[in-house]
Amino acid sequence: MDDLSRALEAALFAAEEPMTAEALAGFLGDAASGDVREALRGLAEHYEERGIRLVERAKRWHFETAPDLAHLLRREKEQLRRLSRAATEVLAIIAYHEPVSRAEIESIRGVQTSGGTLDVLMEAGWVKIAGRREVPGRPTIYATTPEFLEHFGLNSRRDLPGIAELRATGLLDPVDDAYEDLMGEAVTDGEAEDAPDDSSLA
Repeated sequence: MDDLSRALEAALFAAEEPMTAEALAGFLGDAASGDVREALRGLAEHYEERGIRLVERAKRWHFETAPDLAHLLRREKEQLRRLSRAATEVLAIIAYHEPVSRAEIESIRGVQTSGGTLDVLMEAGWVKIAGRREVPGRPTIYATTPEFLEHFGLNSRRDLPGIAELRATGLLDPVDDAYEDLMGEAVTDGEAEDAPDDSSLA
C-alpha cells in the first residue's frame, strides 16, 4: 500500500463523518483529486473481503461493517426508526420529484400533509429545505439529503426503484398523472395576474 492510500485510510478512520474525494484531497494538502479517487477505488478493492468495507454513498466515502457481519454488532434491543405511512409517502414523493412544495406533495397524495410529518423527516436528517419556488406566494420547497442516500444504501437517486415498481406497491398510485396535472396547473397559475397566494400551504 502506497503512502497516499495509507494517508487516506488513516483520514477516513479518524473522520467523524463521510468525506468526498475533494475534501480528502484538501485535508491531505497537496494531493490531486484524481489521484485520491484512484487510491480510494484501490482501497475499496483491498477491503472487499475484510470485516469492514470502504464504500461510497452520495459521492462521500466511509468505512462500514461488512453486511454479513452486521448482526454481530447489533445491540440486544435494537432501536429502529419507524416512519408512519404518511411520512413514508411524503418521503417517497420528495425523493422522486424533488424539489417539491408542501402543496405539490398534497396534490400528489390527495390529502393534506401535516407540518409535523415534514418535521419528522427533517429531524431524521433525510429531508431539507431547498429554497422557495419562484411562483406567486414563493412556497418553500423540499429535497432529500446525502444522509437519506446513505441510510438507504443508495449511491444516488438514480438507484431508486422505478415508478412502475413503486406504483405496484399501491403507495403512490397514480403519481405520474397527478404530478403532470399539478405542473400544468402551476404554469397556468403563474401566468394569471390574480393568482392566489399559496404561501400558507408551504
